[in-house]
Amino acid sequence: MTKLALKMTVLLLVLVSIGTCGNQADQDTARSVASGELKEYEGMKLSSLNDFRENSIKGPQYVDREKYTLQITGLVDSVRTFTYDQVVSRPSIKKVVELHCVEGWSVTILWEGILVKDLLSEARVDSAANTVIFHASDGYSTSFPLSYIMENDIIMAHRMNGLTMPPERGFPFELVAENKWGYKWIKWIDRIELSDNDKYRGFWESRGYSNDGDLDKNFFD
Repeated sequence: MTKLALKMTVLLLVLVSIGTCGNQADQDTARSVASGELKEYEGMKLSSLNDFRENSIKGPQYVDREKYTLQITGLVDSVRTFTYDQVVSRPSIKKVVELHCVEGWSVTILWEGILVKDLLSEARVDSAANTVIFHASDGYSTSFPLSYIMENDIIMAHRMNGLTMPPERGFPFELVAENKWGYKWIKWIDRIELSDNDKYRGFWESRGYSNDGDLDKNFFD
């Protein structure tokens, strides 16, 4: 397949996802969940949870909080497994960050969550690791240089606009991938893998999207 043909295929997939965004059931659920959410924070106006569009690869995932586990695997000295409560009981930070989707829409949300680098530190990352791969319960994956995670205050959010993150938005955890396009903001995270494969390409990246996913660059390779 030529590069042009690959881009056209990816564009078609994006258009299909746009066509299926925001169906009535999802909108009704979002309206009920969003009741009582914060509208502004420290003088900054926030978007609503209703402003998101549903564009996941298999639809919203409904994860059982009591059965959920987060695993940290791969090139670590100690494979770790955490329950939901064990993760959210850690100190969390809040930050307002804007998410930009390649479909052309964006939202400004107050995110609250746990520093990913703190969780990685508990697993003691092997010196050979250079890449962090995030996996989701729907089979989605994406990756980042280890330096991006360790040198920035990148959080795995469990609250949005003052509310526990609803299933439609990524419960139990969504990565707040600052300065990255929305396809890097993986939802429903259930495993974090440390790797020495800096060529790893996740779901959309293996379909022609940029592996870097930087906002100041084209999202196509």
